[in-house]
Amino acid sequence: MSNNRKIQASALALAVMGTLFVGQAAASGFQLREQSVKNLGKSNAGSMVGKDAAVVSLNPAAMVNLDKNTVQADLTVIDLNAKFTGGGAILGSPLKPLSGGNGGDPGDPTLVPNMSAVFPMHGALEGLTLGASLGAPFGLATEYDKGWVGRYRALKSDVKTMDLTLSAALKLSDGISIGAGFIWERAQATLTKAIDFGTAICASSNPANCFNPAYPFQPQSLDGAFQVKGADNAVGFVVGAQIAPNDKLAIGLSYRSEIKHELKGDLDFSGVPALLGSDPRFVDGPGGARLVTPSVATVSVKYALADNIRVLADYQRTGWSSLQDVTIRRSNGTLVGSEPFEWSNTNFYSLGAEYDLSPALTLRGGIGKDKTPTNDKRRTPRLPDNDRTLYSVGASWNVSDALSFDAAYQRIEIKSPTINLPVDAAAGNTSTLSGKYTGHADLVGVSMQYRF
Repeated sequence: MSNNRKIQASALALAVMGTLFVGQAAASGFQLREQSVKNLGKSNAGSMVGKDAAVVSLNPAAMVNLDKNTVQADLTVIDLNAKFTGGGAILGSPLKPLSGGNGGDPGDPTLVPNMSAVFPMHGALEGLTLGASLGAPFGLATEYDKGWVGRYRALKSDVKTMDLTLSAALKLSDGISIGAGFIWERAQATLTKAIDFGTAICASSNPANCFNPAYPFQPQSLDGAFQVKGADNAVGFVVGAQIAPNDKLAIGLSYRSEIKHELKGDLDFSGVPALLGSDPRFVDGPGGARLVTPSVATVSVKYALADNIRVLADYQRTGWSSLQDVTIRRSNGTLVGSEPFEWSNTNFYSLGAEYDLSPALTLRGGIGKDKTPTNDKRRTPRLPDNDRTLYSVGASWNVSDALSFDAAYQRIEIKSPTINLPVDAAAGNTSTLSGKYTGHADLVGVSMQYRF
């Protein structure tokens, strides 16, 4: 493969891969756990056994905890603050430093909405509960300043997933219920990065020209841009169970399946110089790649120390090992490139507590530990992710038997991740990028629940 073909392949591969590599997600990887503001206030402890309509998509079996028709709306704002310090070098003899700044703060405040409804059946269907929800279990939004030092790796990443979940729960006996849900998921992505057409030109004419200062087209002398848009619909499922042997103890189990997307969309190259204008490798056209949202298995426990005090815990296993690589192809099947991820499965743990200050007011708090699926070898600026610690506080206000409001705040401290990407000719990366990120995330949520 020629050098400029490698560069073009890398541009497409990294752009499509951006559906996975993002930094605005509130959980490790690109996972979002913001289906419930009530759960946000206790770092998701006890998330599968809550008296909360969000269980429609989390653990359908727990819908039996709601004895009235319930409609709930949750809104959470995620604000990532991150700063990159470092630099890189590009083809040359010796390697030439990359120009550009630190990219600014790649994360702007992002709103994550969720809605859910639960309907207990009566009469001949007593013991059956139906539910529906709309939510975003995965997603992100990040954007670096144009011209930053890592522009050849990432600029903008805007990825959204929307789930419609239809669930049913069956109460088998006092304290035992099972549930299942059908998930329809829509995934959309718009991603951009810069392309070093200066290197493409000198490498295509003669690679030695990239080392010759007298040649008019040098690395970093002629930047263009690449954008990919893609979308797909796919289906999955969620199943769960709840065991509550007495009024004090409740245990919830839930499993959400992988959902496999074949993203299809448009590849758009801009700023292509006249010398490369007729090159078919830089012609706009259809293309795409596979995106797999991972499986998620969760165990929750709730125990009442007293009538008004409850302690809660969660353990969650997310199957990120399904993302070992992404293969990029044009719509005619032509292989454009393949990039390794080598992600690992992750574990999440949390502990929380709730205290009913009065029948109208409940206070809660929690702490969590969330491992990253990334590793030092493959980490990129599209996801400068690392292990996280979560600190949460929240409250519920029961205005009446029919109406209640929730509010929560969560602080996420992120262990400073490092980037150390070498020149990789096989993947078409003609520059290095090394550095360190520092940052944290703040989440604020409000919700309303109406029962009738």
